Amino acid sequence: MTSLHHIPHRTKKLPPLRVGIGGPVGSGKTTLLEMLCKAMREQYDLIAITNDIYTKEDQRLLTVSGALPAERIMGVETGGCPHTAIREDCSINLEAIDRMLEKFPDADVIFVESGGDNLAATFSPELSDLTIYVIDVAAGEKIPRKGGPGITKSDLFVINKTDLAPHVGANLEVMKQDTARMRPDAERRPWVMTNLKT
Repeated sequence: MTSLHHIPHRTKKLPPLRVGIGGPVGSGKTTLLEMLCKAMREQYDLIAITNDIYTKEDQRLLTVSGALPAERIMGVETGGCPHTAIREDCSINLEAIDRMLEKFPDADVIFVESGGDNLAATFSPELSDLTIYVIDVAAGEKIPRKGGPGITKSDLFVINKTDLAPHVGANLEVMKQDTARMRPDAERRPWVMTNLKT
């Protein structure tokens, strides 16, 4: 595990950046969060908060993978609809952020991973400064054209598991065209196609 002791204390007056990561169950949200933590932890003071309905499985997965030290990862059991905890009543996540900031007041970035949800999922502006929305190719090539705030309004849209396209009959070119149509301002709202596992 990489030591975080060399990261200088924050001198900025601004609060930490809050990044919401949303998407359907199994799309790759936790894998993306793991990779972001591993890529950024040398330069930034990070905290991760995961949401699951009935367990803290994503917290466990991030801990086992060594994404961050265990004390920097907090699992939240929402007990109900995932988008309620990130949009309508995000108090459970705001409380988790407050608790983590008591322990790590110099945090630069706080990641909040939602529980798996549908295309209507969005983060409350109270909870997230910017959002990343993840879908996977196995859900079908039609998903980008179905729209929804995650696809059309997220700050970054990720189409994951592109390697599965031939196995599920998804046409990546169609997905690209549909995504470009749904997100016409790629300068302001970029999107990527990837396979996070490789």
